[in-house]
Amino acid sequence: MNVKNKVVIVTGAGSGIGKATANHFAKHGATVVVSDMNVESAQIVADEIVTNGGTSLLITANVAKFEEVENLVAKTVAAFGRLDVIVNNAGIGPHLLRTHESSLKEWDQVIAVNQTGVFYCMKVALTQFLKQGHGNIVNVASLAGLKAAPNMISYSASKFAVVGMTKSAAMEYATKNIRVNAVCPGYTESALLDQLINAKPEMDAILKSVIPMKRYGKADEIADAVVWLASDNTKFITGQTITLDGGTSL
Repeated sequence: MNVKNKVVIVTGAGSGIGKATANHFAKHGATVVVSDMNVESAQIVADEIVTNGGTSLLITANVAKFEEVENLVAKTVAAFGRLDVIVNNAGIGPHLLRTHESSLKEWDQVIAVNQTGVFYCMKVALTQFLKQGHGNIVNVASLAGLKAAPNMISYSASKFAVVGMTKSAAMEYATKNIRVNAVCPGYTESALLDQLINAKPEMDAILKSVIPMKRYGKADEIADAVVWLASDNTKFITGQTITLDGGTSL
């Protein structure tokens, strides 16, 4: 995949899909800005990239705070002269409650990170992309942004929003050499899945029963799709949602 020498920001890069994506970009020759609120885990990822011969920079950011997103992009451009790709992966999970049981606090937190945070990152990155004449956004949405997802109203709402924002922005900037796409993972090995199964152990067998491949996705498999969408191999693809779910949506 042709991403060599591209300058890439990956949010939520300290673990899971974000970590796999950061490493995958670096393996293919990209310069990777590792961003996460967890400094310790993000530093480990950045150090791994450098140890393996890549170029990486750690910049902490809470995507729910606009000024921190501005700082993230500004520091990236100051360090490397441009920004070619931003992967909006940072997100938090739901508490598995029915809608009437959901707390206002949880709603506000999930929407702030998963929806508003993606908007902030898109807004700031797009401003930079327009200045330099090119750019690429890959948003990490979810199968829960495409299909019904009971007991997770805030998470589902946020991921449906990400899909909608992806399509709207793709149309707005299609003539500006800027592409915007999303990946929609199904049940993937991650901290969020662990959270779900730890809360309700019986969910492990239930979830696998609805996946035709009878297994969970792997973070590396999602990362493959993200890097592909960010690469020069997909120059005519924009506004798409690539579903990676082992056939679950069927």
